[in-house]
Amino acid sequence: MPFTHLDSKAAPIRLWGDADSVEPQTRQQLYNIAKLPWVHGVAVMPDVHYGIGATVGSVIAMRGAVSPAAVGVDIGCGMTAQRTSLTASDLPDDLGRLRSDIEAAIPVGHAMHKSSVDVKSLKTGLHGWHEFWSGFGDLAGPVARRVEAKAMKQLGTLGGGNHFIEICLSDDDEVWLMLHSGSRYVGNALAQHHIERAKDLPHNADLPDPNLAVFVADTPQMQAYRRDLFWAQDYARRNRAVMMALLRKAVQKRFRKIRFDPEISVHHNYVAEEHHDGQDLLVTRKGAIRAGEGDMGIIPGSMGASSFIVRGLGNAAAFESASHGAGRRMSRSAAKRKFSAKDLAAQTEGVECRKDAGVVDEIPAAYKDIEQVMAAQSDLVEIVARLRQVVCVKG
Repeated sequence: MPFTHLDSKAAPIRLWGDADSVEPQTRQQLYNIAKLPWVHGVAVMPDVHYGIGATVGSVIAMRGAVSPAAVGVDIGCGMTAQRTSLTASDLPDDLGRLRSDIEAAIPVGHAMHKSSVDVKSLKTGLHGWHEFWSGFGDLAGPVARRVEAKAMKQLGTLGGGNHFIEICLSDDDEVWLMLHSGSRYVGNALAQHHIERAKDLPHNADLPDPNLAVFVADTPQMQAYRRDLFWAQDYARRNRAVMMALLRKAVQKRFRKIRFDPEISVHHNYVAEEHHDGQDLLVTRKGAIRAGEGDMGIIPGSMGASSFIVRGLGNAAAFESASHGAGRRMSRSAAKRKFSAKDLAAQTEGVECRKDAGVVDEIPAAYKDIEQVMAAQSDLVEIVARLRQVVCVKG
């Protein structure tokens, strides 16, 4: 599906999806972004919806600047998926015990490990742990001192909201492991710290939205933000790797003869230094994944809907990006007002998951139709596998 130009009278905005379905509040937010003097261009994904400062589902390419709100407060949030050698016939009819095993192995919601995970005992595939933790002392002082102990205990934990752990089946009945999480409390604390610092800088005085405040190149503030940002992105990647290792151990208790393919892991709230249109740019993806030619990616639906393993097509007009999921079409409060636990049970029939009032805000009907989202970005990614969840763990 070709993209649509939104007339911003500033930097170009290219939209994948139905322009008429973009709410006025979201559209105005995109115009505000395009007006920033540092913006080279904006690519809008079909799962776009209103966010704080920058829209969720937007890819913003900037020259010598970055807006912390265009990354989001869950720095490095993303997905990890892994195909196993199991098939649907290997799974028991009652998946409740497997779900309980996962919940016992990986803390969810506000819970955390009683002590930091011994990463050396896990097969995470990641190295440089000593150097990684040593970098904590270089982070923003007021934040680092306050959250270090919590950050160590939260490594390998899920969190709440739309974060999840799933056991899925492909159309070929292959069993996949999949999870969604980010940089937990430390990433949020660092993001909030830098968003507030950016607002106080003189060059941000007359912005259309104070939450779009930026740091500019070759300044101490930008240097500090980049240091903390890239550390938090690494924390998020390691958090998912530890969780996936714990998930594999939980599954291996039930299925001893099991092999695992290499992990696919992607951020969808992050910044990358990239070259587009002959320029070196800072590209922020807030609710979007990189989809360079051949890049493997993960695009989940809501609990009860399909998810997709994809391969990027390298579409230059989209800054080589694609959507990060279905995207909300209804706020959490609106979903809670409209739907009940009974509705949730009906919409997640056949999935072993929570079906209580505490997760009604995650009901599938609160999200956009993932099939329409995928159809709108057929020139951004190709589908490698379609997945349907049979177990879903939420915080």
